[in-house]
Amino acid sequence: MPVSPTNGGSDNDEGWITDLFDDDGLPLDDEFDDGADHDDESHRGAFGEFGGASRGLLDRTFRERIVLVGVTRGGQTREDTEASLDELEQLVDTAGADVLDRVVQRLDRPDPATFVGKGKVNEIAEASLAIDSDTVVFDDELTPAQQYNLERILERTALDRTAVILDIFAQHATSAEGKAQVELAQLRYRLPRLRGKKNFSQQAGGIGTRGPGETQLEVDRRRLLRRMHKLERDLARITERRSNQRKARHRSPFKTVTIVGYTNAGKSSLLRRLTGAEVTVEDRLFATVDPTTRRLQLPGGEQILLTDTVGFVRKLPHQLVEAFRSTLEVAASADLLVHVVDASGPDPDAHIQAVAEVLNEIDAEEVPQLLVFNKADQAPDTAARLVAANPGSVAVSAVTGHGIDDLLNAVGDRLRALSTVYELFIPWSRGDALAAAHREGEVVVEITEEGGMRLRARLEPASASRLSDFVVPGSSSETNLRNPEGSR
Repeated sequence: MPVSPTNGGSDNDEGWITDLFDDDGLPLDDEFDDGADHDDESHRGAFGEFGGASRGLLDRTFRERIVLVGVTRGGQTREDTEASLDELEQLVDTAGADVLDRVVQRLDRPDPATFVGKGKVNEIAEASLAIDSDTVVFDDELTPAQQYNLERILERTALDRTAVILDIFAQHATSAEGKAQVELAQLRYRLPRLRGKKNFSQQAGGIGTRGPGETQLEVDRRRLLRRMHKLERDLARITERRSNQRKARHRSPFKTVTIVGYTNAGKSSLLRRLTGAEVTVEDRLFATVDPTTRRLQLPGGEQILLTDTVGFVRKLPHQLVEAFRSTLEVAASADLLVHVVDASGPDPDAHIQAVAEVLNEIDAEEVPQLLVFNKADQAPDTAARLVAANPGSVAVSAVTGHGIDDLLNAVGDRLRALSTVYELFIPWSRGDALAAAHREGEVVVEITEEGGMRLRARLEPASASRLSDFVVPGSSSETNLRNPEGSR
């Protein structure tokens, strides 16, 4: 649920946050009212505060009318701003509201009070009044002071892109971990936006208790901090468990491959095509929040663990990156990243750059990547051009299955290139070890000798450790077996 401390610009908002928690500081499960009966509200706008369930906008009683605001800064063009607003409009639609107008301004630097300046705020107010909008959504992040000032002037809710994305994540998170991560991100966003009149709590008299008492704002802040600390402890335990799971996977013979990419690039569709996983597939932004892992067998016989992750987006809120760090670390610890790009999108190169920025933020920029241009059936010419411009990439269609075989072969080739080659000599009496070498690695050369089988195989460290009794000393990586027929 995105944070909207006021609705309609009223100053009488001191109790808005206490309605979210019980006396123990825990979130209430009751849905919020739609705002129609609130005495302190001058407008029905309810985006994220009174419009639906506590987790987001799933049970909205009406679709809000939205005005978008974008700013073109130095180095940007009007086309860049419009493209970003197009994406924001998709986000708003996913959140459950309708965009009816947009306002664009060129600005060298943001106004500290209202972000866009007094004159532009008046223009936004006129546009909002003309269509009777409920909410104004800015494409850039607003400071708490800017949001407060805008709501007072506009007399309706003012939100930014971050609040919209947080709301969408709240709707789509299904696992306990995902819900906790989203709630923590929301609270981090909400904390600096707490405000209210100094309503004084009732305190008993006595030494050290006289005076005005504790303000409601301080009570609200303490409750939020208490809840945040609990969520951080819970997520720390989950992070530790995930770390142990990753260690176990590293000891397994299976390599890990993680699917990353811009939101709505078709990552979940690709996972379903490759593994048959029953995952949610929708033509909407951020349809997938919780990661899904499935086992996949490659054409060469190797088995891998394939994981689908949450999609990235331009201006991805820092709160989400921090809260989802334990989930996103699956990309940093992967052996290979399958970077899925929507070939039919308006600007694939910009999407690639946006994903690269997030990968850099989570320390995954050094993990080998395989670029996969999806939706080639919708834009075959563009997909062919992108593949030509990015050697080693693959064009596929997760819907029709076009290029899937090429993708699987490319993944196998990339993973084999990352494996160490060992020379082994296995006696005839150890058929189990010979079978393990074939099962857990890629045997590239086999030579029959009198006492057993000499072979050259690509093995993972865990497999090499289990077969260490048969590894020829000094044989890894650079060893060339004498093979009269040559190696393949």
